[in-house]
Amino acid sequence: MMQTFRQDWLSNIRNDLLSGVVVALALIPEAIAFSIIAGVDPKVGLYAAFSMATVIAFAGGRPGMVSAATGAMALVMVSLVKEHGLQYMLAATLLTGVLQMIIGWAGFDRLMRFVSRSVITGFANALAILIFLAQLPELIRVPWAVYPLVAAGLAIIYLLPRITRVVPSPLVAIVVLTIVTAAFGIHVPTVGDKGQLPDSLPVFLLPDVPLNFETLRIIFPVSLAMAVVGLLESMMTATLIDDFTDTSSNKRRECVGQGVANIATGFLGGMAGCAMIGQSVINVKSGGRGRLSTLTAGVVLLVMVVFLGDWVARIPMAALVAVMIMVSIGTFNWGSIRNLREHPKSSSVVMLATVAVVVATDNLALGVLTGVLLSGFFFAHKVGSILRVSSRADAEGRSRTYTVTGQVFFASADAFISRFDFKEVIDKVHIDVSRAHFWDITAISALDKVILKFRREATEVEVTGLNEASATLVDKFAVHDKDGAEDLLMSH
Repeated sequence: MMQTFRQDWLSNIRNDLLSGVVVALALIPEAIAFSIIAGVDPKVGLYAAFSMATVIAFAGGRPGMVSAATGAMALVMVSLVKEHGLQYMLAATLLTGVLQMIIGWAGFDRLMRFVSRSVITGFANALAILIFLAQLPELIRVPWAVYPLVAAGLAIIYLLPRITRVVPSPLVAIVVLTIVTAAFGIHVPTVGDKGQLPDSLPVFLLPDVPLNFETLRIIFPVSLAMAVVGLLESMMTATLIDDFTDTSSNKRRECVGQGVANIATGFLGGMAGCAMIGQSVINVKSGGRGRLSTLTAGVVLLVMVVFLGDWVARIPMAALVAVMIMVSIGTFNWGSIRNLREHPKSSSVVMLATVAVVVATDNLALGVLTGVLLSGFFFAHKVGSILRVSSRADAEGRSRTYTVTGQVFFASADAFISRFDFKEVIDKVHIDVSRAHFWDITAISALDKVILKFRREATEVEVTGLNEASATLVDKFAVHDKDGAEDLLMSH
């Protein structure tokens, strides 16, 4: 226990503290922007960023990953806020947390086994594109000084690490550009232009909504959608950070932790949130690895916006745009472009489809669902296509042995049936399935059809080699060995 505590909290103190400051600065404009998307006051997003980051530092299962208010969650709650107001949104946030804890305990994390590497790569690439596209409004119709400032910020971010890594280069870029714009009176868009920063600490409060079934009817669909979207984005982000850091994480603890963080956020007047890929990558790229980095991000953010708001408001957006462009470049899997030719076409199609759907709809859940469905389709097609059935006749030509090799299930059942010659005039057929496996009732039904078709031609049929699992399915669902088999098969 103590070893885990030291590893999570005390093994990387200086880098965790410094990277946490960088993340806190990067969280501010995004939290304000997502508040505007959701149609609520900027302080709702900022309080959420503080609460989510602080609580998930203790409750989460992926050290170094940052959670806060996100665009994906903001888009889900837009209609609820518009139709019913802030208080119902806070109640929905609380219910989202409860649902996430239940889903987490039920084993949602195990579903990640069905997400292929191609989907994860597509998810990362789509997020990189969305992060870059989100910076374009900050680069269009702005004073000319913004462009050299962004270029200077990128130069500091990429060149400083060649000289020293004592301080994270994104933090240096933010500080230097802020000092330059203030000292020379350069007028460019700043964080303060995004919205009014709160001037007080968040307070514990209960949502002012009627505690009845009607309220539940209003908030439940939104809460369920936010719970699933939030967990999906958090699980995918955790997988990416696992890859970045070559470490593993506790996905089930992360699911439950997201729920705990959202419950705390709802009580503190914040909007529902989840893991943030951009800020998590900033944290990792800046040297953050432990829980202390996430805690620092949350606490420093609150201190800065409440007590140092005047200073934070002066940070030029150009500095934060440079940091986010760095995140976009670092998140995109550039090797996946080269692999388009080398990898199987099915993998490339899954990756590209995931990217296309996410970018087109701005819906991460829909993109991942598309990728998972395509992966399942290609897998079923591939497994179904490698079924082989060979045969040989005996010396007299009165019997034939069929040897089945491969997987028999819904995608290969028709192919299995088509491999047999039912018109051949023979006395006996022996079907050897010792190298095959029957997976579902469709496969069992196919076996029934083969046996009954041979029997109609007055051919005796013997099946041998069923493995234990296949034999269990045959005993339970097959009809060829039951009275009135042909009638039973017709009714299936």
